[in-house]
Amino acid sequence: MRRANKEIIDRSVIEGLLRTCPVGRFVTNGKDGFPIAKPVNFSYHDGRIYFHSALEGEKIEDIKRDDRVCFETDLPIAFIKAVNQPCEASYLYRSVIVKGRASLVTDAQERTDAFRSLMEKYQPDGGYGAYLSEKLGITAIVRIEVQEITGKEDLGKGKLRGRVIDALERGLPLPLAL
Repeated sequence: MRRANKEIIDRSVIEGLLRTCPVGRFVTNGKDGFPIAKPVNFSYHDGRIYFHSALEGEKIEDIKRDDRVCFETDLPIAFIKAVNQPCEASYLYRSVIVKGRASLVTDAQERTDAFRSLMEKYQPDGGYGAYLSEKLGITAIVRIEVQEITGKEDLGKGKLRGRVIDALERGLPLPLAL
């Protein structure tokens, strides 16, 4: 990482982002050779990233052709307004980038665990009923085996940083406008 002062060293912060950020970008090597990012709902469970998909389509074709993938998620924390000149405007954030290998999950127990982790993340209060076997049969679960993971953040400086850290600790709605 070029700016070592922005690297997130604390693994628990990185894993916290993977557990709570609502959307990630799944990046594959497209059939035309260009990288392509696809937004996905995802869960982080047992050190792996999971998401569901149709059994056919671009994501599935891409990982069958080349299982090397990248995954990114981020938390917008604050937008800093410019007062005197445009260069004063800033964006505060935390982000995670994962490099790994993607595959389709075929093991029934792992598929059930992955579905459960997705539902617990997006509907933690429950109330969604049982997993229907006919729906499970037409849904792919993709697993990303993490090979490399990095986190990056910009929380501001001085008093601004203190305000941002306080907002994060208090769980205030984000992004803030400062």
